[in-house]
Amino acid sequence: MPEKQEILTDDLELLLAVMPPAIRERVEASDRLQSLLEVVLDLGRLPEARYSDSAEIIAPEQVSREDIHYVVSRIGRFGDDNRAGIERTLHRISALRNRAGAIVGLTCRVGRAVFGTVDILRDVVEAGKSILLLGRPGVGKTTLLREAARVLADDLGKRVIVVDTSNEIAGDGDIPHPGIGRARRMQVPSPVRQHAVMIEAVENHMPEVIVIDEIGTEAEALAARTIAERGVQLIATVHGNTLENLLQNPTLSDLVGGIQTVTLSDEEARRRGTQKTVLERRSPPTFNVLIEIQEKDRLAVHHNVGTVVDAFLRGGPLHPEIRMRHDDGRVEILEADERTDAEQIQPFSGASRETTSLPHRPRRRALRIFAYGVSRGRLDRAIQKFRAPLHIVEEVGKADLVLTLKSQEKRRSNRLREAEARGMPFYVLKSNTPAQIEAFVRSAVEGQDRPPGDEPPLREAEAAIAQVRAHGYPVELAPQNSHIRRLQHLLAEQAGLPTESRGRDPYRRVVVYPPVV
Repeated sequence: MPEKQEILTDDLELLLAVMPPAIRERVEASDRLQSLLEVVLDLGRLPEARYSDSAEIIAPEQVSREDIHYVVSRIGRFGDDNRAGIERTLHRISALRNRAGAIVGLTCRVGRAVFGTVDILRDVVEAGKSILLLGRPGVGKTTLLREAARVLADDLGKRVIVVDTSNEIAGDGDIPHPGIGRARRMQVPSPVRQHAVMIEAVENHMPEVIVIDEIGTEAEALAARTIAERGVQLIATVHGNTLENLLQNPTLSDLVGGIQTVTLSDEEARRRGTQKTVLERRSPPTFNVLIEIQEKDRLAVHHNVGTVVDAFLRGGPLHPEIRMRHDDGRVEILEADERTDAEQIQPFSGASRETTSLPHRPRRRALRIFAYGVSRGRLDRAIQKFRAPLHIVEEVGKADLVLTLKSQEKRRSNRLREAEARGMPFYVLKSNTPAQIEAFVRSAVEGQDRPPGDEPPLREAEAAIAQVRAHGYPVELAPQNSHIRRLQHLLAEQAGLPTESRGRDPYRRVVVYPPVV
């Protein structure tokens, strides 16, 4: 039976008490206080209240310096991260400063502890594996962290340490917010010292679990690996929305194992049906489980990060477990598709939801296309024209790839949502013209028929990266199909170099630039 969710508004009156009287009265008069997210006060602009679904102007008078001073004088000291709080609450006040350091704007965010949110992941949290949470701001990552800390400390009796950099997990002041239960909290004096406090927590306090909000630097990623190697369970959040975001981040990709370029023997390349130069995982992942928080009540769970990254780098479709919480509190789990290893492990193609690249598959195997909103007649003619190994299917579940239009993708119909939930790759056309459809089919032919030993494009990219680093000027690569360009972009991103694609197919190519200083 799922735990009933109870929202603790965390003394909203304490946040409103620090507001200028005129603004406070207007906010309190609203009948939408339960959905209030934050109050924004910018000098010389109208004050604004932001709700979960909209924003409203609070008062007709512009915010003055006196209004900002009124708030600042009634809250705690701002730290190095320009954040302050209110004692024993989860409310957060963030400052905007001018070049002289004076505060010219405030974001007063409402902090809420929501009990019962962890029910959707309780079995994963209690399994003792290290968990990494990804999701956009405001989707509920910190709330899940707080609940996980409380459940592990109170219900399972584990020794839990919360490393609280900005006091978002356990609130402001010396006494932690009751939302973390019996878990202990270590505050971080400055964001640049978060990695040191992480190590100190392990060395001094013997925790079984460490909870961290926002791992964002190489030093913090290294500290996380050190902690995991000592057998401590980690639960943390990180910047980014998907696994692809993380793999493209050279600073944080080590959290899921990182990426390296490997040159295969001719025999191994033929056995795999791929190029000689491929991308592979560099090391064991720091975290065992990766969770993409797609929406507040919808999560995608990757249970074995090492296996998932390996499949991703070899072009296999990602099939995460989808978990949804319904309005009645019931949690529904949609199991990952059951597929054979041979079907899951394919040559690398980029992200499972990449909209400009095609999966690279073994030669002579027909790629199954689910066309949504695309002219069936034009697609059939293009397939016949290029004699492409493509097969159009009528059901999403039988497809390897979704081909759709940009306008259709924005509407997010039920069928496209189903494909996305299955982790299926998308190829998005700008328009329904014969030229666009033929370009897609031509890319499919080029991506599937390239001989296994024909690997120069990646070697060329590696040489270009070395050349750009050595001499500091841009290098333009030879034209390639979208699949190869995607790999070239990823190699450069891992090396910390910016890139762009230039020209039109079939002459579109990648340009590698020196780092921006």
